[in-house]
Amino acid sequence: MSAGCEQDYMIERVSEAFACRVLWCEGRPCLEYGSREELDRISAYVKTEFGKELLDVFFTAVESLPPES
Repeated sequence: MSAGCEQDYMIERVSEAFACRVLWCEGRPCLEYGSREELDRISAYVKTEFGKELLDVFFTAVESLPPES
């Protein structure tokens, strides 16, 4: 499995396991998460399941903005 395919697989597993979104910026995956606790759970999942750090899989991680009222 090539590095790109492996990364795509990890991104797909994360997006299936958590209520997060993957945004793409200039072809690079960016994780959008809902809370700091969720980010910690996603980071632990990536480390446990794949032996990687979160930022080895995603270019960056950003917290979701609350909806405007």
